[in-house]
Amino acid sequence: MAFDEMMTADGAPRGPYQNYFDWYSSQDPARLLAKSRDAENIFRKTGITFAVYGHADSAEKLIPFDIIPRIISGREWRKLAQGIEQRVLALNAFLDDIYHKQEIIKAGRIPRELIEKNVAFLPEMIGFRPPGGVYTHIVGTDIVRTGEDQFYVLEDNARTPSGVSYMLENRETMMQMFPELFQLNKVQRVEDYPYLLRQSLASLAPPGCKGKPRVAVLTPGIYNSAYYEHSFLADMMGVELVEGSDLRVIDGKVKMRTTRGYEAIDVLYRRVDDDFLDPLTFRPDSALGIPGIMDVYRAGNITIANAPGTGISDDKAIYSYMPEIVEFYTGRKAILENVPTWRCSEADSLAYVLEHLEELVVKEVHGSGGYGMLVGPTASKKERAAFAEKLKARPNNYIAQPTLSLSTVPILVNKGIAPRHVDLRPYVLVSDKVQIIPGGLTRVALKQGSLVVNSSQGGGTKDTWVLED
Repeated sequence: MAFDEMMTADGAPRGPYQNYFDWYSSQDPARLLAKSRDAENIFRKTGITFAVYGHADSAEKLIPFDIIPRIISGREWRKLAQGIEQRVLALNAFLDDIYHKQEIIKAGRIPRELIEKNVAFLPEMIGFRPPGGVYTHIVGTDIVRTGEDQFYVLEDNARTPSGVSYMLENRETMMQMFPELFQLNKVQRVEDYPYLLRQSLASLAPPGCKGKPRVAVLTPGIYNSAYYEHSFLADMMGVELVEGSDLRVIDGKVKMRTTRGYEAIDVLYRRVDDDFLDPLTFRPDSALGIPGIMDVYRAGNITIANAPGTGISDDKAIYSYMPEIVEFYTGRKAILENVPTWRCSEADSLAYVLEHLEELVVKEVHGSGGYGMLVGPTASKKERAAFAEKLKARPNNYIAQPTLSLSTVPILVNKGIAPRHVDLRPYVLVSDKVQIIPGGLTRVALKQGSLVVNSSQGGGTKDTWVLED
């Protein structure tokens, strides 16, 4: 039986939900359904969409939004925040180590081949330290809950974590539609995120920056599934949204085309993958990047957030070593546990996974968005057999985990409320300090019984409230 975050087994509301439950109980169900339709119209008018790759109808889709908030107490949040901060600091120390002294490899805590043969490991970053020593400027840590005090980290997103625009739009929509709820509940703010993001990025401008640092957001362009978010964040931060074709290297600096000629950029928040960042260093066929930007970067004349090469820290095979990584760099056991993980690259683990496919979730080590995975309990015998062949052919490409009973939060349905499984992606900003936004993006599996929360796989989102004590 899944842990219900709103109600106890005897039908009473849990502490964080008490005020909301009392309010909900006094509402006319027809009014709430009308409000739900209003929210959909707000999202449609605002243009809050995403694209689903690989679908015949890959046109922009509206991300479903549920109007019942997910509520977390201040006490619960403090534990989460401590665990997230510990993990993010460990990830940053790990990245610095593997591109420099590689002490963790020498200590035998991580196999050398797992780093050096990893496609996300960039030899170009060896011996180079980014401004301020920060590799992971923006991190999205995916967390699942299975009980009252049982939280697990599902994965770390240290490359280009997305979804923060939905967190902000969800909050704005809820405040617009239900202002009375924010008077009844002391909800911590998330609205400051764009200001904090800009401040955090600017604080890590390269040493040679004169005056106020110029920040820009680099997007692959309008056909990218997260383009709405790129333009939203640039607009909210009050910075330029640029594509590779707007930039060029001039006099050892990355400069942006403006009406006044080319002007230098100090900090580039890039939403372009490593492979496409610099056609002179990585993929020569990339039209999305800036030829020569890696030379400017290594010369210390621009900050790139997140740093190239950070992708190795959200590799799912590396994830399986996170308890060791946290302990190695912090000297303490991890506050937030990993989900138990089998590395299919190891013969014993592969044999176990193949024998227990009907019980496990199997994921690609570099996969994201819910693509390329098998949810064993809901897959057909034929699907499991086909996936077993993939596993045997490329065992290094997969990890497996038990099917967790994710906690549930109610969603609004025609007949009232119904429980659905959720996860949580809090957002973390790293500069000379670690700032964790109180809340994050709650993703919800809208199909009854489904454990897949990704929007690309039919999931929706909720506003996430962290209460003040």
